[in-house]
Amino acid sequence: MKIALGCDHGGFELKEAVRQHLEARGVQVEDFGTYSTESVDYAPIAAKAARCVAEGRADYGILMCSTGIGISMAANKVKGIRAAVCTNAHCAQMTRRHNNANVLCMGGQVVDKETALQLVDIFLDTGFDGGRHERRIGQIAQIEEGIL
Repeated sequence: MKIALGCDHGGFELKEAVRQHLEARGVQVEDFGTYSTESVDYAPIAAKAARCVAEGRADYGILMCSTGIGISMAANKVKGIRAAVCTNAHCAQMTRRHNNANVLCMGGQVVDKETALQLVDIFLDTGFDGGRHERRIGQIAQIEEGIL
C-alpha cells in the first residue's frame, strides 16, 4: 500500500506523527510536504497529493491543515478524488464504507495525535460496502462530468 501524504503548516506536527505511524505499519509514503511549521498555502500541496491518488500512483491520500476543511476542499477539486474530513471513528469508518473516500483529511487543531492515528487505521482498514452505495459514487462522478 502507498499513501500520498501532505499538509500545510497547521497540520505539520500531525502529519509527522501520521508519517511515522504509517512507516511503522510498513506502508510506503510519498510525502508532498510541507516539511516545517513555516506558513505555506495548502492548495498546491493538496493538488499534488490528490493527483497522485487520482492517477493511481498511491492507493489513498491523507491530508492535514488546521481544520482539515480547506485542504479537503482543494483536494476535492481533483477529478476522481473523494476527500472527507473526519474527526471521529464513526466518520472514518462510514466514509470508507459508504462513500469509498480515497483521501482522509484531518485538522491539526481539531484532532489529537492519538485520535488521528486511530482514524488513519480505521480509514485504511475499512473496505467499501458497494451495493446501493456504488450508484451514489457513480452520481458523484456524473457531477464531475457535468452530467448530473
